This record gives sequence, C-alpha cells and structure tokens, in this order.
Amino acid sequence: MVKSPVEGKCAMEKDEWGYWRTRLDVSPGTRYFFRLDEDVMCPDPAAFSQPEGVHGPSEVIDLTAFSWQDKDWTGIPLSNQIIYELHTGVFSPTHDFDGVREKLDYLADLGINAIELMPLAQFPGDRNWGYDGVFPFAIQHSYGGTAGFQRLVDAAHAKGIAVIVDVVYNHFGPEGNYLGQYGPYFTDKYKTPWGDAINVDDAWSDGVRNYFLQNARMWLEDYHVDTLRLDAVHAIKDFSAVTFMQELKELAADIERRTGCHKELIAELDLNDPRYINPPAKGGYGLDGQWVDEFHHALRTLLTGDRRSYYSDFGSIGQLEKAFRDTYVYDGVYSPHRQRTFGGHVDSHPYDQFVVFAQNHDQVGNRAMGDRLTDNLTIEQLKLAAAAVLLSPYVPLLFMGEEYGERNPFPFFVSFTDPALIKAVREGRAAEFKGFVDEQVTIPDPESAGTFESAVLSWNINEELASWYRELIRFRLTRPAMQGRTRDSMIVHPAIGNVLLLERKIVNDRIWILLHFGAETVNIENTTGVTLRSVFGGKRTFEGTSEVRSDSHVIRLEPWTAIVFEQKI
Repeated sequence: MVKSPVEGKCAMEKDEWGYWRTRLDVSPGTRYFFRLDEDVMCPDPAAFSQPEGVHGPSEVIDLTAFSWQDKDWTGIPLSNQIIYELHTGVFSPTHDFDGVREKLDYLADLGINAIELMPLAQFPGDRNWGYDGVFPFAIQHSYGGTAGFQRLVDAAHAKGIAVIVDVVYNHFGPEGNYLGQYGPYFTDKYKTPWGDAINVDDAWSDGVRNYFLQNARMWLEDYHVDTLRLDAVHAIKDFSAVTFMQELKELAADIERRTGCHKELIAELDLNDPRYINPPAKGGYGLDGQWVDEFHHALRTLLTGDRRSYYSDFGSIGQLEKAFRDTYVYDGVYSPHRQRTFGGHVDSHPYDQFVVFAQNHDQVGNRAMGDRLTDNLTIEQLKLAAAAVLLSPYVPLLFMGEEYGERNPFPFFVSFTDPALIKAVREGRAAEFKGFVDEQVTIPDPESAGTFESAVLSWNINEELASWYRELIRFRLTRPAMQGRTRDSMIVHPAIGNVLLLERKIVNDRIWILLHFGAETVNIENTTGVTLRSVFGGKRTFEGTSEVRSDSHVIRLEPWTAIVFEQKI
C-alpha cells in the first residue's frame, strides 16, 4: 500500500451520526490517507482527486479556484437537445478533456448542442469505459482531473453546448472499492448483476443517500453540469415511501431554481416502466427523460436482419411503426425472448421525454467485436438510420463518429491490476457473447492496451455522410413542423410494405416523411389527398416530375430511402 506523504497523524472524533471528524489547516495539493482500525490505510471515498490512482493517497483540491465565465448560461431544455455521446479517452488522440474541448467548434458546426460524457469518476488505471468507477467525487486523473473538466464545461457553454455526465449510482467497480470499509454503503438485501446493491433503503441508508445526493449536487452545481444521465436505475433497489430517485429530482429542481439554469435527469432503464418519468402526483419519480433501447432494436433489426438473442423480439416494420407511435414496442404485450408479458404504456407523455438512437456505447460496445453499423451497412442504409432518429419527434442521440462513418470499433476495455479479476473479466465477456458469435471468433481482450487503442477515433471523415447529418440536424432545428413534441403532433400511418409514412404538423406547417426499409425499388400511391413537393431526402423519382399530384401519381422509392414532402400550394 502506498504510504501517505502527509507528515504525522491526526486523531478524529466520532459524532452522534457515526461520522469521524477533524479539522485541519491544509493547502491544495496535500495528500492523505485515512487510517482504519490501526493498520488499514485507505483513500478518502469522498476525495475530489486521486492523482496516483485508486490505491494511492487522496489529494486536497480547491474547487473554487477556477474562474467561471458562463454566468449568462441558462442551459438547453431536453426537448431541444441534439445529444452527442462520447468517451473522453478515445474521442481524441490526447485521450483527455482538452482533446474534447478542441473539437467543440466541429460539434457546434455539426449542429450538436449537448455532449454526453461517459462516466468520469476515478477508475483503476487509464483505460476503462467508466462504469467501474470507485471514487464518485474524484474526476479521472488521466482525463485531466478537475481543472481539465472545468475548462471543458466552461468552453462548451461558451459555444452554446450543454454538458451531460453519465453517473453510476447503482454499483461500484470491483477494484479500489474501499467504500464498504467505511460504513454500510452496500446491502445483501438485494443483488445486482455487479454484486451487492447500494444501500438506499436498509438500515443506516440515510447517510448513503446523502453521499450520492451530495455527489449529484457537486456535478450540477460545483461543476456547472446541465444534466445527469443515471445509469441502470432499475438496479437501484428502493422500496422507501420517498425514494432516492424522488430526492434526486427534488435536489436538481432546487439547484435549477437557485441558479436559473436547466438541471435535468435522464434515466437509463430496461423495464419499459413509465414510473420514472411519471409526476409524483401519479405515483412517479418525476425524472425528465429516459433512454429507449427498443427504438434502436426495432431499427437495427430492419437494417441488418440480425435476430439473435434479445433481437429475436424484433425484426418487423410493424415494430418500428409501433416504436414511432407508442414509444415502447413491448407495452403490456407478450415478449417471446422474456417469455412473459412485458412493459407499460407511455401515451400520456410527450415525445421529448424519450432519448432514441441508432447507435450508443452499449449497443456498439456490448457487441462481441465492438463493431459499428458502419461495418454492416451501406452508405444509404446509414443515411436512413440517421433519418429515422433525427426526423423523429424524440430527443436524438448520436454516438461519437457515427456522423462521418467512423470505422474503428468501440470494444469493451479495462486496465485492472488484479490477475484474478482480469481473468474473470475475460471469461465473463466470452460467456456473454456465446450466443452472438461463432466459436472460432476471437473476442478482443478487454485488458489489452491494443483493444483501447483500436477504439480511438480515426477522424477519417466520409463527407457525403457528414453532410447528410448536418443537413438533417439543420432541417430538424429550422422546420416548424419538426418542433412538435406532443402526441397529437405526429400521425404514424400504417406501414405500406417496407415503407413507413409519418405525418408531422404544428400550427399551419405539415410535412410527410417516408422511410423505405427495403432492398428493392418500390412504387407507392400518394394517399395524402394533396399535391406533394419534396423538400428533403435521398434518391427518388416521381414519374418524371418533381411533384406528386393528389390523383393517380405514385411515389417511386429507391432502396433504403428517406424523403420528406410538403404540400404544394
């Protein structure tokens, strides 16, 4: 164990709540350990800095030393966001916050107004997705720590870009997790896929809740973060009368009132349960939004034909139609993969409470090889996938590099030091993908530095695809009919073969969106009752004219095509 460079020892006293306290006159840069039970020295689980890693001493830092320049920033509501998810370590060649900051002009030009950073809490080593973090208050030292993150947030706000941070309140990583030695932060009352659950409703859980609430306050207030994406909230087991989720939302709302900035919470969950976004008056937790994996599943299976494992529940055009109309595909209907009836209804919620995507870190990185859609689809199919997401009324999320056709994979990677843990991770990944890959396929070694290096973005930009994304985002942000978010602002017509027809409207503006998920050219009738004129889209012909009349004219759609029409006056 690393020894503390702080000279001498200082006794602590236990207060009535069970906390050990003392007050010292120390300067930023001072490093220290806590000594537990005489011979056990541990880092501070609430430390703001771990410059020597998860087993090294904690460091005192001054969060107030940075001079913020974003006093006029008021944030961007979730309904108006174009989210770009990125991993700080592989987004740029420098693997840090400064590398992200240098790309802000590029992102702003693309039309991005919110960046979502995968978890930043200190994790073992220099390579990790971030979900193995063990010091929630300490920002990963290899990314640039506190100072680097403050510079990034301030610069993003100056460019009109909100900052979302992915936080993990459902488990801790397996290496460097000293929290259990300090108190009852975990409970064996419940189990999660990662071991014992965080104790938010068992004995002594008040202090545990406060630990995480103060962490959320740090991000939203001290670091000026706009939104927290809450990882796997279904793994936070809580049967309290007033749940931790409710307290978290109340905290965010209070900070929003005091700062005048939008402060929002987005949940990731796989339960198809609207309780998390239902208002408290309806027995819900009042969160602002949630990720929707089923939109991705319905879209991906149509584009790739992949029906393995949980994708077996998807694959028809009717399911994507339902994802557009009802959000949840499984909303109280039988799921063959789960072998039970699954999900609830969300038809009382506006579209802008749901984040959808064609790719994200889970849906790329949790594939055996970490391969992107770029490896499996043609350029026209990639453009169609982008159109399905960005022409929807949902909140769109792009995964770093998808907008220009990045071909480097995004496999799972770690940098643990315990050989037994490394062995367990390797074996676990192999077992996880048994049903997805052939036995002769070699899954990338999560511990290898080469696996991490393979994921670093190449920035080899396909200009045709990049231009398509820029124009899609511009159309989404500027066309009045695209601003509708209530359920009555879009009509999802029954699918015609492999073609979806979406009608979007607001006030006096109305557009019709055709999405063709087929490999053959098709002709469909103009059933809108009006003469149409194309305003956006890919390959198409209309019997030799640029218009489609309301009578017998048909629309000819090339394979894998997205096209938008308006009424010709």
